[in-house]
Amino acid sequence: MRLDKFICKSTELTKREAIQEIHAGHILVNDLIVLDESTQVHENNLITLNGQRLKPRPFRYLLMHKPANTICSNTDGDYPSLFNQLDTDGVHGLNRDELHIAGRLDVDTTGLVLITDDGRWTYNITRPDKDCKKIYRVGLSYGIPEHKIAPLVERFKQGIQLQGEQGLTQSALLEVLPSIKKESREVLLTITEGKYHQVKRMFAAVGNRVLSLHREKIGEVQLDVEEGHWRFLTAHEVSSFTR
Repeated sequence: MRLDKFICKSTELTKREAIQEIHAGHILVNDLIVLDESTQVHENNLITLNGQRLKPRPFRYLLMHKPANTICSNTDGDYPSLFNQLDTDGVHGLNRDELHIAGRLDVDTTGLVLITDDGRWTYNITRPDKDCKKIYRVGLSYGIPEHKIAPLVERFKQGIQLQGEQGLTQSALLEVLPSIKKESREVLLTITEGKYHQVKRMFAAVGNRVLSLHREKIGEVQLDVEEGHWRFLTAHEVSSFTR
């Protein structure tokens, strides 16, 4: 990882403070002064600050229930950052500036997000070839008549042609949920990709419109906290993405 990131992960220094220490010549890597904060280092390197060896904290893995009208960013934009919901007071070493979201959600989408400072772990979640399944509960503008359910399920299974894309989406599992009304307007959709506005674009391609979108599950991890709340993942949940 970058030297400045290594320092932040090993101390309570902010990124700016870490860079200041580097430029001041206070950081040694394998007994050599390094002045470039972008230098790539490994945890097995001997890295010292004013003579004290630095050792990075363990990676952190969190689950959060994202509210609507928040953005998956470390800073506020047109909408407030999701990280404003992350109350880290009293949690040692949990610096929100080091964290990122493994698979973002749109502003109006709610539900499960995974948060970490482990880039390799994120790779196993977000890469389509890793086949990590994400389950969404989708509310639709138009009901699906019973005689159209089977053909629509098959179409999603075969892949959907999205506007502006050359190939089909990867196979997706569509489950139309029972309804007391004549036509169901709620479905569960399981996908393994994360294209821009993918779920909304998939239903637009079949002549429907998404009114509500909520992510319930990623891999083996199920959303189980109230909106705006978070918790640490268990060791089993963390390892489930590396098997």
